[in-house]
Amino acid sequence: MLASLQGLWATFTNGLKKPVTAQYPKQHLPVNKRYMGFPVLMWDAPVGEPYCTGCMVCVRNCPTGCMSAQMVDNPLFKEGKSKRRKIIENFEINYGRCILCGICVEVCNFDAIEMSHQHELSVVARNGNRANLPRLLEMGKAYQAEVDWKPKSAEEGAKQEATA
Repeated sequence: MLASLQGLWATFTNGLKKPVTAQYPKQHLPVNKRYMGFPVLMWDAPVGEPYCTGCMVCVRNCPTGCMSAQMVDNPLFKEGKSKRRKIIENFEINYGRCILCGICVEVCNFDAIEMSHQHELSVVARNGNRANLPRLLEMGKAYQAEVDWKPKSAEEGAKQEATA
């Protein structure tokens, strides 16, 4: 009897609360800052090139093999405008195979890849969820603007200068 009354009381109190359901296609709930969506490439605006040097560490460490990349010599390095000797020429991620593990972000030494808040990328075509270099950079620029992203290496450098 007591358990039944406790159950009724729980139902009554929860029934008076405002629902947290969103009517999905029309309404979107805010995404948590720590949410890990699909990986994107970051853009170095002062230099005018991606952070990615095409070192292939993320490609080799990806457990699903959903990434591919090619690198070339950086023309801005020869002109003295960039510190990167190599630069990415082609980069592709098959989001249909990506398991959002974040290993690519952890192994990147150049702060070139981040897990964005992007999560609504479904398509009808089986192989239609591939993102090439321009799309990855576009998504990365949007993510940088959304969260006011700064490279980790720059933050660590500022901390070391402050303590010295």
